[in-house]
Amino acid sequence: MGGYLLIAVGLINLRYQTGHNEVLSHSLSIIIPGALLLALTWISGAQQFLKSRIGKILTIVIGLGLLGFAVIN
Repeated sequence: MGGYLLIAVGLINLRYQTGHNEVLSHSLSIIIPGALLLALTWISGAQQFLKSRIGKILTIVIGLGLLGFAVIN
């Protein structure tokens, strides 16, 4: 769900900040990690990592950081 959230927030960011400098690069910096996270759920080795405690913590920290980046910019 975190991957979907990052993709959605990135697309919303792209739409509402149209006309600002570097909006595409800012939005893609949110969308691409979300898409990568979503893609990792289809790889069995990555699934095991995402299910681990460190994988969950890392994913949450990176996701919250990207959401904060989206809101601040």
